[in-house]
Amino acid sequence: MLTANDQQQLAAKNISESTLNEQIACFVSGCNFLHVKESATIQNGIKTISAVQCADYIHKWNDYLQQDKTVLKFIPASGAASRMFKNLFAFLAADYSIPETDFEKLFFKQIERFAFYEALNEQCFENEWKDMDTLLNGGDFKAVVEYLLLGDGLNYGSLPKGLLAFHQYSDGSRTALEEHLVEGALYAKNKSGIVNLHLTVSAEHLPLFKQKVAEKCAQYEQKFNVRYAITFSTQDPSTDTIAVDINNEPFRDTDGALLFRPGGHGALIDNLNQIDADIVFIKNIDNVVPDHLKEVTVTYKKVLAGVLVDLQEKIYSYLQLIESGKYTHQQVEEMIYFLQKELYIKNPETKLLEDAELILYIKRKLLRPLRVCGMVPNDGEPGGGPFFTVNPDGTVSLQIVEQSQLDKNNPETQALYKAGTHFNPVDLVCALKRPDGEKYNLPDFVDKKTGFISKKSRDGQELKALELPGLWNGSMSDWNTVFVEVPIETFNPVKTVNDLLRPQHQ
Repeated sequence: MLTANDQQQLAAKNISESTLNEQIACFVSGCNFLHVKESATIQNGIKTISAVQCADYIHKWNDYLQQDKTVLKFIPASGAASRMFKNLFAFLAADYSIPETDFEKLFFKQIERFAFYEALNEQCFENEWKDMDTLLNGGDFKAVVEYLLLGDGLNYGSLPKGLLAFHQYSDGSRTALEEHLVEGALYAKNKSGIVNLHLTVSAEHLPLFKQKVAEKCAQYEQKFNVRYAITFSTQDPSTDTIAVDINNEPFRDTDGALLFRPGGHGALIDNLNQIDADIVFIKNIDNVVPDHLKEVTVTYKKVLAGVLVDLQEKIYSYLQLIESGKYTHQQVEEMIYFLQKELYIKNPETKLLEDAELILYIKRKLLRPLRVCGMVPNDGEPGGGPFFTVNPDGTVSLQIVEQSQLDKNNPETQALYKAGTHFNPVDLVCALKRPDGEKYNLPDFVDKKTGFISKKSRDGQELKALELPGLWNGSMSDWNTVFVEVPIETFNPVKTVNDLLRPQHQ
């Protein structure tokens, strides 16, 4: 039974009682595992693009940018950098003061190669009247780490990734946010010279992001002859999810209040739904490279966008034909072929349907948001991959699948996952509008049963937490999805601080 205080808490978060009950039911019944048919490969499910095709798609994209369309870069940027520095936090807490692990030794041996080196050196001198070399030569390694991570220094341990210095240039360092400003100017500038960017950030970091934009925007506008239109959003409290105890009863804090937790990146489908743009690029904040390595990234961003525009033109023409009612049986067969061979949607029932039923089926499948997703060859990175899965309506289509969405007790499914040839780098280009220019309502295309339940603890008590269907997983489950192979050079994430020492970030 919900108390009056519970009702007030729900109202403050704008969470309905029915939504609460739906979430609790997920804990009771468990989230649905996906039925995976096979992995997508370059032989089946992943498009490969020749050099000639690349040029054609880039030309198509450049032409699109000259139309009166709105193009936007959508950047999930709410992640705190604390996980980047977990090894250094462990060093601070260790009972030794001289680096012992390989990670620690590498960090200090190559510390001068980090883009934040000069700022950290200045911070050391400001706090200790000693430069970093003096501190390190004196064995005061922990002081250097403290001035990097904690509040009396650069405070990197509490900042978001987007505001950390990632790359060093002759005229100074650049943050990950600044690298996205540069990227946007290189492939998303419209005919008026405007580059639209939207960042999802945590509420506590919003002022810092706005401050950085105010400091740096003019510099890059002048450098690339563009104007930036930058907006922000935070995760809506209504997307938080209830936590439950081991008996699937709502978990309560020591003061009796219901415990809610952030719903994961799947909550961002609501943020994306608020965007009024024709085409949206989606890419994580930490997947950026310095300028001398950007060419391949920019090239394949344009290629993916060109593929999307080409597919959208075909979809719109078929929908227009359907609306006219003047189609032949041969044209119906052509549209079915397009669904099967271009959008990779398989449905054995179509051969049993009459033309009138087929048209309804075709229209239903075409009239959906469209995404083209870059896929890189799998080099062992943890994360999702491209697969053919069975949808709730019985059709089979392409999906990005995380291992958490699969039954770990099903050896066949696990074997399929481990044998996957490609990896999801979160490199998406999305078309969000219908042929008439109206926006799709994106929550209508979410598979709500594909969330994820994890075990956590609070105040020494075990609890279960619910993550919403992932932004590029279940939240886009009912989209038209196409995979394109892109070079591994386009995927350069920063999971730990030492990743910034890789050649891709130097």
